[in-house]
Amino acid sequence: MEEQTVGQTIVVTDDVVKILCGSVQSVLSSTINSDISISPMVKELENTCLRPDIGCFVLFQGDFSGLIIINFTKEAAMEIYRNYMIGMGMPEDDLARNHTSDEVAGSLGELLNQCVGKFRLDLESKTGIFVSQNQPKMLVVNESVQIAIEMGIKRQQLRQISFKTVSGNRFYLEVSLPEIKFYSLFDFQKTEIPNIEEMLAMGKG
Repeated sequence: MEEQTVGQTIVVTDDVVKILCGSVQSVLSSTINSDISISPMVKELENTCLRPDIGCFVLFQGDFSGLIIINFTKEAAMEIYRNYMIGMGMPEDDLARNHTSDEVAGSLGELLNQCVGKFRLDLESKTGIFVSQNQPKMLVVNESVQIAIEMGIKRQQLRQISFKTVSGNRFYLEVSLPEIKFYSLFDFQKTEIPNIEEMLAMGKG
């Protein structure tokens, strides 16, 4: 985020993408108790797709509208699922063995929901910008499926960011946003962001 004049803050599309990436990294690292790294390079896309092996997406709207997709390879999906469920206390013998299992899709959908919830909190606390979300949708796919949802977005900004687990398995965040530019007219006081562990514990409760 840049400052145009003394006391005035400008928020543009890539600032929102950076906040989103930080929220995803924070939630997943905490819930699976393992490092998640973000590639410093961002790819501009011509369209957004659900890609093999598991794709999940969620829509949000409010001060602006957008679409978030996370595409997991089966290796990344199983690593994240296993670490998440073991961290929740599930015995390893009871874990699903295949990425196509409903349990895997359900767990990843729950994690995406937590990621977007954290993003909403981070976005509002850091910028004052508000968005709400719908429930994430999960699909096991064998080939790319293009997502074309009419949200009235003009001059769509499409980005893809690569994430990597500690074992080297990759998954990809795709985001469709409008061309965003907010600037402050009034003084804005950033609010304290809740501790991620406390927030997740409250969500489970």
